[in-house]
Amino acid sequence: MIDVEDLIALVRNYNPRTNADLIRRAYAYGRQMHEGQFRHSGEPYFTHPVAVAAILTEQRLDDATIVTALLHDTIEDTKSTYTEVARLFGEDIAELVNGVTKLTNLELSSAQSKQAENFRKLFMAMSKDLRVILVKLADRLHNMRTIKSMRPEKQAQKARETMEIFAPLAGRMGMQWMREELEDLAFRVLNPEARNSIIRRFITLQRETGDVVHKITADIRLELEKAQIEADVYGRAKKPYSIWRKMQEKDLAFSRLSDIYGFRVICKDVADCYRILGVIHQRWRAVPGRFKDYISQPKSNGYRSIHTTVSGRDGKRVEVQIRTRQMHEVAEAGVAAHWSYREGVRVHNPFAVDPARWIASLTERLDEDDHDEFMENVKLEMYTDQVFCFTPKGDVIQLPRGATPLDFAYAIHTRIGHSTVSAKVDGIRVPLWTRLKNGQSVEIITAEGQRPQASWIDIVTTGRAKAAIRRSLREEDRGRFVKLGQELVRAAFDHVGRKATDKALRTAAKMLGLSDETELLAQLGSAELTARKVVETLYPELVRSSGPEVDMQRPVVGLSDDQQFRRAKCCQPVPGERIVGITYRGQGVVIHAIDCPALEEFEEQPSRWIDLHWHAGRHAPVHTVTLDLTISNDAGVLGRICTLIGEQKANISDLRFTDRKPDFYRLLVDVDLCDVEHLHTLMTALEAETDVAQISRHRDLSRKP
Repeated sequence: MIDVEDLIALVRNYNPRTNADLIRRAYAYGRQMHEGQFRHSGEPYFTHPVAVAAILTEQRLDDATIVTALLHDTIEDTKSTYTEVARLFGEDIAELVNGVTKLTNLELSSAQSKQAENFRKLFMAMSKDLRVILVKLADRLHNMRTIKSMRPEKQAQKARETMEIFAPLAGRMGMQWMREELEDLAFRVLNPEARNSIIRRFITLQRETGDVVHKITADIRLELEKAQIEADVYGRAKKPYSIWRKMQEKDLAFSRLSDIYGFRVICKDVADCYRILGVIHQRWRAVPGRFKDYISQPKSNGYRSIHTTVSGRDGKRVEVQIRTRQMHEVAEAGVAAHWSYREGVRVHNPFAVDPARWIASLTERLDEDDHDEFMENVKLEMYTDQVFCFTPKGDVIQLPRGATPLDFAYAIHTRIGHSTVSAKVDGIRVPLWTRLKNGQSVEIITAEGQRPQASWIDIVTTGRAKAAIRRSLREEDRGRFVKLGQELVRAAFDHVGRKATDKALRTAAKMLGLSDETELLAQLGSAELTARKVVETLYPELVRSSGPEVDMQRPVVGLSDDQQFRRAKCCQPVPGERIVGITYRGQGVVIHAIDCPALEEFEEQPSRWIDLHWHAGRHAPVHTVTLDLTISNDAGVLGRICTLIGEQKANISDLRFTDRKPDFYRLLVDVDLCDVEHLHTLMTALEAETDVAQISRHRDLSRKP
């Protein structure tokens, strides 16, 4: 344990005017109050408050904060009281100690609703005096450094709480060194195998490449000497947790990870920062998209620096941070720099943020009832499976990693999602499939009349967005299918000399077990039901009379009376075409068109071939042929095509879309025809239609005979 005089010496290093007597009295009081108490490790309990105070001296904090660290557990864990602390050390210190006690009692890793309320209390305490959270962070850091003496389950609970709450909080306050150490200590508990693996790989890498940090540091110093710029250069390998997180986010193996080294160049003024940047970019090639200027656009916690990533020695990517000494002090201490002392007086650092203003900027959008948002803000940078983005009004939207502006729009409201036409991320217009990142501000641009597109299903990642898009598409498709069904059923009824009245359709729907005529039309349009089936349901005698008579002479010549036959599905031969029969044991004869490619597989089996031809005369329109149509995607086109087919005395028995584009549809239409002449007449009529871009007879060789 650090002796009281050693602790005072640590404070005097930056504050010669320290009130040594105050620290001695607090040290003695704390030691007396914790007498007989021990930590899990067996050490006297008071070693912990002293270690916390020592951590805070590294940040050059004032006497009140150091004394608070020495006393921070007295009100909670000993017979000491707020009144007694106030009497002995003053109201200011008593308030700070009481504030730390309240934070200790908050269950920050409890159930979601209670956690949100406790977070609000945490930041209310911070807003009164930010030094409370500085002591609490130092308290957590020492507890994590000595966590091995705790029970395994307690270690895991503390480590998760540190990873989710205290580490990101330290980062948001600008105390990056503390954030990195807290993360790494928690990582050691939560995933020791991964951490050890990364350390082993580092050792192997250093053995293979030598001391890369020393070599690159020397390279940078040499270039700065040439340019006659005075600056300090420091380099280090990044922390194991930082490397592991990058491996997870980018899904890369350690061997493929490039920027695992970081370097800092610290100079005297801002002008030198930009001169150094020029020197580095002249010497090494900059990596596109990896440059950030936090000097011209500082972070809200006061952080200022220039970040650039370059391809350094042997092509290794290295990150270089360039800043002045004053900027570096703020980068190390963050918001705590506001209380830093030097030579007995508070340091006036122009880059240090006023804590009151910083807290106000964080809490300005919070109200008494809705505090969940702030909990999300605190955890913002730490969630590896979620991202938190902001609306233009500052509301936080929580989304899964990989989410897009469309997901963001649907998370706000389904109506916003449906009418989205474009989006801006951080003020820049981006495609709707852009993957959002933590902390980005997203503005959704909508337009009246916009409807969800089928392609959106592949863009969004959230279940809410996918469900809303599918529901909208189904409703839109249903409307289109109903219109198409009306055209199909009208043409089919006209073919048998009947009118497709509402009453007739209601009757058919009832007979087919459907809810109403609208459902019948929708199923017709979506090809779940054929118009022929509807007509046959209402007028079976008309459908039979339009087909071949049972006693009529067979349409194919060349078969014996006992031979059954059927048309091949692959080539769909019709009367008037040259045909041949192929025998199948137990299945009769399958009739193919003479030019059907499927016949090639029977060339070595001449015994199975039968010479056939169609019976002369007029055949009934019962021979189905599939047409491949490409038509323009305009209102009423499909209806006109269906009408045209009906006018040619052909019946549409099935229809299915194979491709949908903004300007054209491609579809397969099954039509019932009399013979090859009927087919040619129909195709000629369709080809002459201006809205038909292409027509051909569809033959599907994948279909079995």
